[in-house]
Amino acid sequence: MNELAQQYLLFLAEVLTLTGVVVLILLVGSAAAQRLRPSRGRLVVCRLNDHYRDLRLQLQRAALPPRQLRRELRQQRRRDKQRRRETTRRRRVFVLDFKGDIRATAVAGLREEVSAILTLAEQGDEVLLRLENAGGLVHEHGLAASQLDRLRQRGVTLTVAVDKVAASGGYMMACVADRIIAAPFAIVGSIGVLGQVPNFHRLLDRHGVDVELVKAGELKRTLTWFGENTEEDRKHFREQVERTHALFKHFVATHRPALDMARVATGEHWFATDAVELKLVDALQTSDDYLLAACEGADLLHVHFCTGRTPLTQRIARLARVLAPRGTGLLPGSKP
Repeated sequence: MNELAQQYLLFLAEVLTLTGVVVLILLVGSAAAQRLRPSRGRLVVCRLNDHYRDLRLQLQRAALPPRQLRRELRQQRRRDKQRRRETTRRRRVFVLDFKGDIRATAVAGLREEVSAILTLAEQGDEVLLRLENAGGLVHEHGLAASQLDRLRQRGVTLTVAVDKVAASGGYMMACVADRIIAAPFAIVGSIGVLGQVPNFHRLLDRHGVDVELVKAGELKRTLTWFGENTEEDRKHFREQVERTHALFKHFVATHRPALDMARVATGEHWFATDAVELKLVDALQTSDDYLLAACEGADLLHVHFCTGRTPLTQRIARLARVLAPRGTGLLPGSKP
């Protein structure tokens, strides 16, 4: 009996090992195919009005006496019915989220979201961007700001809400808006440029390592990581940083002409409570309060562009369904 059990366990281990190898091969092939296949992505839209209504309903069910709850539900049904009968189009607020990183990688989705909104937005509609961005590379954040400027150019009102931080490249994006609101302790500003390059020349020279740098064009490369930097190289690098700062200041001043650039473009950042006085921010308000206030008079549509690549967990679940034995498809106790 023990020998039979051992043989069975050995057989079971072989089957599981073979199944694992097959699944791994299929996953690797699927991942490779997805990398080769262009990622089209899809647009996900949900009504935040329904979300807020569901939150209220859950709280009412827990807090109100049964009689009062029934009365509130009847009134809500009447309001919903009346709203469906309305013939005039309600104002729409398109809600976007942008969580930045040093390379502003979320701009890939932002450009698709903006393009989609521009195909539908009409006069009176608005875009609310919930922005969280501490800055990063200039050209990446410049592109993100340009995507937001597309909305302004087409006459779509743009409001930026900063609940945590919009600094440096993040403020470059925020300043494009018609209006900036921020939570009291949100960080904004940092209108400055930083450039730094490590240099290992002395370390390499100490160990007898030479670095040969060949360039065509006097200013093709200034500061270098491994070669010896000259004062002329440092001078040109400083000029590049100053030029970038000048462009940054001009961009901000164009969109917010009331700013005292000599005061705010020092590279400092401020809490929103101080930023209001400096006119970096227009009002102290969280994005949640703004949306709740707009909920009754407008349709709130959260728009998010998802990439076309399927997450690994979903691919594993899909393969599991394919490899699973085919049965009747009925749950225990269910009837055909």
